[in-house]
Amino acid sequence: MSYSTAALVGSVTLDDVRGAQKMLSGVSRVTAMEGSRHLSQLVGAPVHLKCENLQRTGSFKLRGAYVRIAGLLPEQRAAGVVAASAGNHAQGVALASSLLGVGSTVFMPKGAPLPKISATRDYGAEVRLHGQVVDETLAAAQEYAERTGAVFIHPFDHPDVIAGQGTVGLEILEQCPEVRTVVVGIGGGGLAAGIAVAVKALRPDVRIVGVQAEGAAAYPPSLAAGRPVAVEHPSTMADGIKVGRPGDVPFGIVGELVDEVRTVSEDELSTALLLCLERAKLVVEPAGASPVAALLSEPGAFEGPVVAVLSGGNVDPVLMQGVLRHGMAAQGRYLAVRLRLPDRPGALATLLGVLSVVDANVLDVSHVRTDPRLGLTEAEVELHLETKGPEHCAEVGRALREAGYPVIG
Repeated sequence: MSYSTAALVGSVTLDDVRGAQKMLSGVSRVTAMEGSRHLSQLVGAPVHLKCENLQRTGSFKLRGAYVRIAGLLPEQRAAGVVAASAGNHAQGVALASSLLGVGSTVFMPKGAPLPKISATRDYGAEVRLHGQVVDETLAAAQEYAERTGAVFIHPFDHPDVIAGQGTVGLEILEQCPEVRTVVVGIGGGGLAAGIAVAVKALRPDVRIVGVQAEGAAAYPPSLAAGRPVAVEHPSTMADGIKVGRPGDVPFGIVGELVDEVRTVSEDELSTALLLCLERAKLVVEPAGASPVAALLSEPGAFEGPVVAVLSGGNVDPVLMQGVLRHGMAAQGRYLAVRLRLPDRPGALATLLGVLSVVDANVLDVSHVRTDPRLGLTEAEVELHLETKGPEHCAEVGRALREAGYPVIG
């Protein structure tokens, strides 16, 4: 169901969030709040990580899904529920439905990661794969709801869902009562809106900062226009916040209560994910790392104590491998180069000797000897190297050029 933005904050109140908290008692976890020494040093004030990546199903989505489904009338429950999601919302709806004894059907894109499909089934949902992108999957789920009478559970555009997500805000105030800034990722806006309702009602002095990926940042133009505006072809590795248009209900709340919406780059997202893994020992998906990315991009812009909400940890292993490599490259710790060398015995050993002198660790070597682009006596080598930072990358490049190797990529 779509709601008018005219309702603004009145669509979800502090009492709604408190009611949701009671409903979720014994269902969702009160997730840990972990301090980060590294981020605290960067920001110059205490930084705490709210670990919703350790929530049941691996994200905050269970909270809103459970409150929404628990509020259905008996006849609605009997008809079952349906949802569309590439991962986190799917798992939240599946588990919430199972806990409440309600049948659930979840539509997922055909390209959804296999671990997320498997987890959704394991939580009790019937999974139907449809479409290549979430918009096609969403349309299929809505058509199913109209045809069967199942209740469509929207991932963010409903007051009950927002109230459920707002319980994260109550926990933040309980665990870190001295908080001055809360930083949270924004996709459709349900989590940010819920947190803002809870926090601003009790502590209006606390600053709420939303974070979006640059390639899927629908909120800045929407806030400027005063209405939800769709972004064509949103693109980001952070699929948890890859939403092309703000929800009507959360948009009104975010516009009223969220103090600022920032954007972060793909490099910043991957660097943040790597930092969470290496420094905090926490597995976090790119969307969940977006608040950390904002802190890294401009640490002096946040008054502490700061709470960064790690919204989820459901990252596909294949994506994790690529993101970590991307993050290492952004920090100058991973270097890929292609170069040409003479096609004769010992030539590759000589090249590896040059790299050994500058202490570059070779992770992988691809040696091509037959290619129309190569001369009769040439070979092409692609090297993946572990390096120690931007200065070391530059040193490796200089050593290769001085040794007479033409670097072509």
